[in-house]
Amino acid sequence: MENRTRIREFLLLGFTENHKLEIFLFCLILIMYLMTVTGNILIIVLTLMDFRLRTPMYFFLRNYAVLEIGYTTAAIPAALINLASGRKTISYIGCLSQSFLYFSLGTTDFFLLTVMSFDRYVAICNPLRYTAIMNERFCTLLVLISWLGGFAVIFGQTMLFIQFPFCGSNIIDHFFCDNRPLLNLLCGDTRLLELLGFILAVFSLLGTLAITIVSYLKIISTVLRIPTAAGRQKAFSTCAAHITVVSVTYGSCISMYIIPGQGDEQNFNKVVAVLNNVVCPLMTPFVYSLRNKQVQDALKDAFDCQVPLYKMQKMPWRLKAEAKKEEGDVESRT
Repeated sequence: MENRTRIREFLLLGFTENHKLEIFLFCLILIMYLMTVTGNILIIVLTLMDFRLRTPMYFFLRNYAVLEIGYTTAAIPAALINLASGRKTISYIGCLSQSFLYFSLGTTDFFLLTVMSFDRYVAICNPLRYTAIMNERFCTLLVLISWLGGFAVIFGQTMLFIQFPFCGSNIIDHFFCDNRPLLNLLCGDTRLLELLGFILAVFSLLGTLAITIVSYLKIISTVLRIPTAAGRQKAFSTCAAHITVVSVTYGSCISMYIIPGQGDEQNFNKVVAVLNNVVCPLMTPFVYSLRNKQVQDALKDAFDCQVPLYKMQKMPWRLKAEAKKEEGDVESRT
């Protein structure tokens, strides 16, 4: 406990000691961070203002965009400040807060991706019951469970973590307060803490990934039974964006926290962490929006000002689905 009280701040070694390379990394990461925040804010605004996007899929996408902004903001702004100022320190409280926010929002990310895959499963495999199952109350409950579950999973581990004293060293070989470098600074027998962290990682990563894989196996099985090629292509296109984000997000996290590292592990983790912190959140607005005709139309109308985006009354999801179905029937008759 005596050694623990001496630590008031941690030294983050960051990416490199080369000043010119630090300037390049600062500019590159800053541009990607601003694009990430701007793109996800655009998704939030469009899904809130355009009545055509008030469906369960875009409700989940809006929450996912909010999550991505919080997730990338948990670590990247502090890293940018350190790169720009050259002062690579972070306070003890700031470090623990950053670590808690980073991992709790990251865990929520997995839960929410699983919810989105379940939504696609119901939409494709049970289209006639979709509006009855994915009603507004149930969707809100799924999102609430995802957010609370992410914080609850990490909270217990954090409470156990702060019971351990540090052994004098305050050097963290990373650009943010990752859990593995912090574990190396703890005194005492940390096997229980490491085991708990591994179990939670397996549960939050592999457990949710298993549910997502099962959902998409059923989706693929259903899509392959669609008689027309156009119908199969349309069904697959609605899931392609989600599969892309799932693959990159889960792949980067599993390589960092599940698979044992070999060789120059820490430098590899830094590269993957940048991918996970900046590139994955940046993918959300581009992958989900640019490939989606409804979002494209809403974005076009927003810039052209051809139709009013905001409607004071909130159209019930069931009525929207019925209106959309009637519109499709009219088009088919014509």
